[in-house]
Amino acid sequence: MMNKYLLVGFLLTCFLFSCKQQKKEIAVQTSHITAPFGKVSIKVPDFSNSEEYSIADFGAIKGNQEATTKAIKLAIEEANQNGGGKVIIPKGEWLTGKIHLKSNINLYLEKGAVLLFSDNPQDYLPPVHTTWEGLECYNYSPLIYAYECKNIAITGQGELKAKMDTWRDWFDRPPGHMNSLKRLYNLAAKDIPVEERQMVSDSSDFRPQFIQFNRSENILMDSITITHSPFWVIHPYLSKNVTIKNVKVFAHGHNNDGVDPEMSQNIIIEDCVFDQGDDAIAVKSGRNQDAWRLNTPSKNIIIKNCKIINGHQLLAIGSELSGGIENIYMSNCEVAENAKLNHLLFIKTNERRGGYVKNIYMDSIQAGKINAGILGIETDVLYQWRDLVPTYERKLTPIKDIYMNKIHAKNVEFVSRILGQQEMPIESIHLKEVTADSIRTEKNIHENVNNFNQN
Repeated sequence: MMNKYLLVGFLLTCFLFSCKQQKKEIAVQTSHITAPFGKVSIKVPDFSNSEEYSIADFGAIKGNQEATTKAIKLAIEEANQNGGGKVIIPKGEWLTGKIHLKSNINLYLEKGAVLLFSDNPQDYLPPVHTTWEGLECYNYSPLIYAYECKNIAITGQGELKAKMDTWRDWFDRPPGHMNSLKRLYNLAAKDIPVEERQMVSDSSDFRPQFIQFNRSENILMDSITITHSPFWVIHPYLSKNVTIKNVKVFAHGHNNDGVDPEMSQNIIIEDCVFDQGDDAIAVKSGRNQDAWRLNTPSKNIIIKNCKIINGHQLLAIGSELSGGIENIYMSNCEVAENAKLNHLLFIKTNERRGGYVKNIYMDSIQAGKINAGILGIETDVLYQWRDLVPTYERKLTPIKDIYMNKIHAKNVEFVSRILGQQEMPIESIHLKEVTADSIRTEKNIHENVNNFNQN
């Protein structure tokens, strides 16, 4: 007969073993992708065998924002405490406020499910550690926010949708907003701690990103549709191992870039559709003193097999690039006939940025009419900042090793316009089989360029 103490020990061992089993780590697969600059390995979380947590079981009610927001939060917390799992959004429209992801969580939207996000700014408080156009600050939470998370995903056949009435009113930049921009710029230039850069006020109107992965890793987005956005749509920031595939973006508001990888590394964006009011893909790496402090380049980013229906640039580099940008490869992307793009590749910087740009590759692109040209490189792009704030520290941006191959457009203003600076010319530009059926001005408009090759 088993001694009672042995029995207690046995039961305790079984309990601890059971808990350990429940909290097992989410599986992670590694994909290997070959690019012109070398092989990129990307870790991808795998939730195929994880537990499911339906928000309906946690009190979500269609049309009831408070109940649904609370239910999503509770489901995420329980799944995280149990080692991870899928938080299921069932079919139907669910009104919600902010969603803060945790490690080992897959936000999964069933086919026919719509998460409709409130446009009440109060629903995105308290402020969180985030950014505004390359400067760190505390601002309204992104609609979906992940901070220092590992193994996270947003997947399924459903839709993420933003209500836009308030955010649309904030598209204008009245004096109160511009004064807040100046204030943040000066705080960052003086290296004031981020915790003291509180940018929520009655007049700052800093719109939040739709989705921000902040200081996170092993991230997957798959098959989701995203409709409308207050600001940048998908923003990996200081993150690594990011997979974005089969995602559809429709967002025609102000600053509605499709994906903005910023100071982030090892990223694949493939088989996506972008129909937005700004750049389709805009690779960034922070602004000025903030980025020099963080000292993290964006690199090893691959974009392939995507379709662009509308936007400003197909691929933009900068102008926030002070941490450096390297090893970017875009291939085999389809541009709609009436896409109204300004450029296929546009690299932009100014005398305040510093940083660097190198090893940018683009191949196998077909386009119709382009408002400007196939390749644009400009080194004096300041927009509203030119007269808004002074240059506290002057740092130029070395740009070199740009490769474009098998690119064709029907009608362009120019094939390439490259405007370098006399004291730091652009170096090593290679265009091979880059052509246009008709050119409205000059084929090549160049200032301060060394080693330009075209054949």
